[in-house]
Amino acid sequence: MKTVPHAEYPRPQLRREHWEILNGEWEYAFRATEDRPITYDGTILVPFSPETEMSGVGRTLRPGEYLHYRRQISTKAPGEGWHLLLHFGAVDERCAVFLNGQCAGGHRGGYLSFSMEITPYLSPEGEAEITVVVQDDTDEGWAARGKQKTEPGGMFYPGQSGIWKTVWMEWVPPVYIESVVMEPRLDEGCLALRVTLGGAIEAGAEQNAAIEDSTAQAGAETTGYAIRAAAYSGNEKCGEAALENGKETLVKISPLRLWSPEEPHLYDLEITAGEDRAESYFAMRKFSLGRDARGIPRFMLNGRPYFMNGVLDQGYWPQSLMTPPDDRAMVLDIRRMKRLGFNMLRKHVKVECDRWYYHCDRLGMLVWQDAVNGGGKYDMNFVCNLPTVFTAMQRMVKDDHGYARFAREDPEGREAFVRELGEMIEQLRNVPSLCVWGLFNEGWGQFDARRVTAMIRKADRTRLIDQASGWFDQGGGDFRSIHNYFRVLTVRPGRRIAAVTEYGGYSCLIPGHAKRNDMKAYRKFDTPEALMAAYEKLILRDILRQIPNGLGAAVYTQLSDVEDEVNGIYTYDRELLKLDMRTVRRLNRAVQRVFEKSVAGAGKRV
Repeated sequence: MKTVPHAEYPRPQLRREHWEILNGEWEYAFRATEDRPITYDGTILVPFSPETEMSGVGRTLRPGEYLHYRRQISTKAPGEGWHLLLHFGAVDERCAVFLNGQCAGGHRGGYLSFSMEITPYLSPEGEAEITVVVQDDTDEGWAARGKQKTEPGGMFYPGQSGIWKTVWMEWVPPVYIESVVMEPRLDEGCLALRVTLGGAIEAGAEQNAAIEDSTAQAGAETTGYAIRAAAYSGNEKCGEAALENGKETLVKISPLRLWSPEEPHLYDLEITAGEDRAESYFAMRKFSLGRDARGIPRFMLNGRPYFMNGVLDQGYWPQSLMTPPDDRAMVLDIRRMKRLGFNMLRKHVKVECDRWYYHCDRLGMLVWQDAVNGGGKYDMNFVCNLPTVFTAMQRMVKDDHGYARFAREDPEGREAFVRELGEMIEQLRNVPSLCVWGLFNEGWGQFDARRVTAMIRKADRTRLIDQASGWFDQGGGDFRSIHNYFRVLTVRPGRRIAAVTEYGGYSCLIPGHAKRNDMKAYRKFDTPEALMAAYEKLILRDILRQIPNGLGAAVYTQLSDVEDEVNGIYTYDRELLKLDMRTVRRLNRAVQRVFEKSVAGAGKRV
């Protein structure tokens, strides 16, 4: 029997008993139309995109083409009146889903999860044929695409399409727990908890996940169902409450244990509503801004100054691109960065599967989450080269008029970005380790940043916002976000925290462990020893010297090599660590010591 990839329970914050993974072999076909029936070309291993080696296909879906998937399911309801829900982790970029020839739903947005009820489409025997029809324009349209490009090269990677995260289904009772929203209120010692029921809800009462209406309450028709929640720390019950459907309730948590990268304590949560029972988890922590003993603005974790020392994480693998080869690969990346002494990962213009965030939660790794960029064809001279040379341009350019300069002329594309940003926030809202929302990166598809920042702040007041990572800052984010690859870093104390959100990018090609023998690099080194010496000099010169001046966070580029980029700490295949582990750990300990002295008032401005 063949091993099913990514067979672990895919949604750790809402776990149930009756579920089934649908990853594995599906039939596939590339066609010029969406018309069916069709003859299928062969089998594809889901959840790997057809462009990847691990999919077994190795074929690119071009703009205008259709990718068809098909598989059979057979299932039996565990009880009378139960609903069968079909879940997709992500399908890039838009799709329609059919059950036994009938359209059950569709979705647009290639990085986000979606679900649909398929009970009405099953045969009396509980069988169904699932077909999925996909289209993807990659960078030929305005849709969110991250680093994907039809003509890859340099800092952009191969386009991919179709199903690239786990597909699964679960049975739920007639009235079931549809959503759970958790917000730790550290100052009150409480967990704010809102549970919304589904199933018996009348049409039109669905929760609106759009960012403008992120606090919408749903399911008022299902009042009368007893909802109970109990929190546990290990085997000890530490909080419980009765809840009303769709209404926020404060659950007192005692004893109180705080979450941090150094002590990533998670509480278990059990929720029951009628026949339904779900398990979840949460953490008690608080992200905020404050000032140190010298009045310099700092990031705060649980009310104390905290230096976020991280790495840019693209989340790509040579044989599977955006889909990790397995669950273990995600864990290894996180563990390796922690072992080196880093406490944060900036997830770069990509939304990972739920299990990646779960591993960050349980292992203790802070997450900065980028929105996924879209828009038209970028003028790289304008959005990248000129701001790097003429630094004054980084602050002077406005993004609320002249949409063409940022390739954002299409109003439908701007509306879709805002909608998907809201969906991303709702999807990841409960992740304890997620501390920063990143809005725009280096002007890629940027528009109306001040307005969109205000909308994010309204939707989620518990996290910080990087409004414009790199440049084209409009003054509305929580910190000044700097990309610095070519100059000696200098910061001065100001109204906002200074954060170098990309730096370094030092490159060293290791033959036999790189995608190609040529490379894109900000600065090249011939040996790992030369690379290590330059890295140490960089940390001593740019990071340690600037912490007393107000530097509050640093993001080194990057975790691993990716395609043409060989500026990773690890090689693309993750087989070799290019830097010396002991030296990197020593430097990261020095960063922490200098920060602790600085915030206590002992630091000296340079």
